[in-house]
Amino acid sequence: MMEAQEVEAQAATESGQQQLKLYSYWMSSCSFRVRIALNLKGLKYEYKALVKGEQFSPEFRKLNPMGYVPVLVDGDTVVADSFAILLYLEEKYPQHPLLPPDLQKKAINYQAANIVSSSIQPLQNLTVLKYIEEKVRPVEKLEWVQFHIGKGFLALEELLNNHAGKYATGDEVYMADLFLAPQLCAAITRFQLDMTQFPLLARLHEAYNKIPAFLDALPEKQPDAPSS
Repeated sequence: MMEAQEVEAQAATESGQQQLKLYSYWMSSCSFRVRIALNLKGLKYEYKALVKGEQFSPEFRKLNPMGYVPVLVDGDTVVADSFAILLYLEEKYPQHPLLPPDLQKKAINYQAANIVSSSIQPLQNLTVLKYIEEKVRPVEKLEWVQFHIGKGFLALEELLNNHAGKYATGDEVYMADLFLAPQLCAAITRFQLDMTQFPLLARLHEAYNKIPAFLDALPEKQPDAPSS
């Protein structure tokens, strides 16, 4: 059951008295994760799109000194980094838990999320790809991304093999799914990764494409996404 303060916080957010604000960028997979979580938990929020270069402004760096999205503002609380935001949301807004009660399954969720957030996504970051394009050769960019995504996906296939059900760690959507869905979307649509060697992940990708909370969080459905 929710504590009284959690109920009050949820009611205030839903009534608009303390509306959440999410600083986001349509193509950011890190922002994508948080959008899914907010949708699953039924939390209304104001979408604050960053225009080109705004992440480097002094005003935004007060919210996140790293200059990255996403950033969540919840009243007087400011949380940057998608992993930190998800853990914050899980503690303050416990409806639709993002972590299973079983300790082993919880650990698997953390491991899967960490593989994506530490060993895959940073290596496909726009800053990294721009550096490769400028310092090495533009043609090396796609090969670099596909190699590192493939390496991470092989690890995820092995990790989740004995734990997956309808979704990554069973028949309920949990944190691992929130990290996997945006990464799979990027791998397939942006980086043209051949998914034939990743049958489990390919199946999960199809499952995510049937969940409204995931579909509403897709990059192309965000207010700042290009119209064509």
